[in-house]
Amino acid sequence: QVQLVESGGGLVQAGGSLRLSCAASGGTFTSYNLGWFRQAPGKERDFVAAIGWSGARVYDTESVKGRFTISRDNAKNTVFLQMNSLKPEDTAVYYCAAASDYSGNVPSSRYEYAYWGQGTQVTVSS
Repeated sequence: QVQLVESGGGLVQAGGSLRLSCAASGGTFTSYNLGWFRQAPGKERDFVAAIGWSGARVYDTESVKGRFTISRDNAKNTVFLQMNSLKPEDTAVYYCAAASDYSGNVPSSRYEYAYWGQGTQVTVSS
């Protein structure tokens, strides 16, 4: 099993940037698809972005619209989410998740991710 630990959240003004990191341990990093999800108070946990072992990327284009970039460093067992041009509506707890890669597809449904980090809070002030 893989354990995930997020970091890099915080308070930022609208228009600013943050870079989230998620360090993985306990599994074969390259055998997992890695995703970022977020959950605002009173709302469901929504997909943000995901990346396959080879680097193939999937984004929720409606919400991120080119502002966010997901990447992974397989040598360091870490996945990143670079968030630029942040908006108050990006405020949420951001979760890193891992899904075993059997099909070669990069999933966007949270139900396909078996492993989750504890989350990191991102707050964007207006």
